[in-house]
Amino acid sequence: MSESWKGQLVEDEDGIDRVLEGMHRVAVLGIRSEKAANRPAHYVPAYLQSAGLEVIPVPVYEPEVTQILGQPVYRRVVDIPGEVDVVDVFRRPEDIPAHLDDILAKRPKAVWFQSGIRHDPSAERLAREGIWVVQDRCLMVEHRRWAWSHPATG
Repeated sequence: MSESWKGQLVEDEDGIDRVLEGMHRVAVLGIRSEKAANRPAHYVPAYLQSAGLEVIPVPVYEPEVTQILGQPVYRRVVDIPGEVDVVDVFRRPEDIPAHLDDILAKRPKAVWFQSGIRHDPSAERLAREGIWVVQDRCLMVEHRRWAWSHPATG
């Protein structure tokens, strides 16, 4: 049985840079609204938007919310029109498997599990489908590092 899928597991700066270089549209699964502006699930996507990326909110809480960061919300990743480069995940590890079919139906280039979030079986399933997977890293921290070293493009 081939182990080539393991190459989709991004665990070093070169791999992270590859993901960041192609990142323009980011769906944020588990984003929080402005009511929770002090939480990473709000201020990380707010940073990404301020850095010039298109942020597409996919909240799992606050069913009454129709916009976050001035953008319409979607309740499923698959319902987002057009391509998605990265799905940034703010969910507890045990909650990730319930979102896999939705994520896989959208076929993003990469899925990013934020700091403190690691779920190896889900990462393997995504990687086997040809999707890059980053686990337990903060997208804001990594984007800042990358943008600092790529000022013309970041």
